[in-house]
Amino acid sequence: MALLTFKDLTLNTFLQRALDEMGYINPTTIQAKGYPVMMSGRDVVGIAQTGTGKTIAYLLPTLMQWKFNKDKTPQILVMVPTRELVQQVVEEVKQLTKYMSVDVIGVYGGTNINTQKQLVHQGMDVLVATPGRLLDLALTGVLNLKSIKKLVIDEVDEMLNLGFRPQLGRVLDLMATKRQNLMFSATITEEVEAFIHLHFNDPVKIEAAPTGTPLESIEQYAFAVPNFHTKLNLLRLLLQINDEMRKVLVFVSTINLADQLYELMHHDFENEVGIIHSKKSQLSRFEAVKLFKAGTYRMLIASDLVARGIDIAEVSHVINFDMPGVPENYMHRIGRTGRADKQGQAIAFITPKDAEAVEQIENLMHKKITLQALPEGLVISNELIKEEMPVVRMRNTLGKLPKKIESGPAFHEKSLKNQKTNQKISRADAHRAKYGKPKSLRGKKRR
Repeated sequence: MALLTFKDLTLNTFLQRALDEMGYINPTTIQAKGYPVMMSGRDVVGIAQTGTGKTIAYLLPTLMQWKFNKDKTPQILVMVPTRELVQQVVEEVKQLTKYMSVDVIGVYGGTNINTQKQLVHQGMDVLVATPGRLLDLALTGVLNLKSIKKLVIDEVDEMLNLGFRPQLGRVLDLMATKRQNLMFSATITEEVEAFIHLHFNDPVKIEAAPTGTPLESIEQYAFAVPNFHTKLNLLRLLLQINDEMRKVLVFVSTINLADQLYELMHHDFENEVGIIHSKKSQLSRFEAVKLFKAGTYRMLIASDLVARGIDIAEVSHVINFDMPGVPENYMHRIGRTGRADKQGQAIAFITPKDAEAVEQIENLMHKKITLQALPEGLVISNELIKEEMPVVRMRNTLGKLPKKIESGPAFHEKSLKNQKTNQKISRADAHRAKYGKPKSLRGKKRR
């Protein structure tokens, strides 16, 4: 059943008015399919790629069923893997509840827990949290999770990959069993299946797009390049000759390479380049995303930290400066563009060592990535960075060492003065040895 507008979802006046002001008219596939099922109260597992509108998909039905509570104990709990995603979901809730008396707060690690304790103590209707900090607050007694009626776990596969399964399990144990569970994931792995089987009650699976299916609104192509510095030259050239590259997200494989690329690009595109990765401070990460969203930064260099969940509207191009080692991560990366029915482009820089990774990605998508000719004027560099230097392995040319001669404990002859033996000597003998005669009794009175 295809719904043409959000008005077909029979939302209340407050949510509908907020959606109108946000500019949302037509629901995405996951929003249209998921809404009636989630409104029925059933547990739901949503399978959808990044960029398909998952956040709105689970917020609309949960907020529709929210009821005023003067005690301000949380009724809706949303768990997400990163602090950036916490901030994004909090902002979405605030926009959707502009005409409702709903209080929302977000909590996450890496910041003062006492400040967050004070916020929690004041009460809220919707709580958005990362698993670790949520568990910390619950175990201190400042947060009671028994009042949760709607539990949303977003990006479950990423949480499990990050090692959050123990925290997720403990949080669920602290909650009342009578609740609705909504889970969203881009991939359904064996670990995710096991998690669903253990904690969910006969969930309905809603699939917006099969895992590995590329979004139709994304044009994908690649350039074959030999090394880092040629990639750097190609990135500079593309930005110089293509004015359509107005909001470009560039993914690299490591934090060190992200820092190197930023330093080199910053000189040519001063005040137009931002960077975000896990070693950056919380304030720096928030500021980089904010400036990129606002269009101040033309390019944002990132690790896979922002490949999932961060809602950056109107990304014109995604560039895989380095190809990811996991095929699914390629899908999460390119899903940052081509959102909300807008066209996007995904460009890959492929080196000879990426051949296996590209083959795995193409097998996952059941689609070839088009290889294009290098643009005119590109300078091919022969310079290699440290990570590209061939590893020189030295052969062990040493011969066999001579066999060690077995020997006993070390022995040293004592000097004559130290060659003493313990003997008992009488006083008379000692006197005789010293004076050459026996001891005399002269001078003593005889009795």
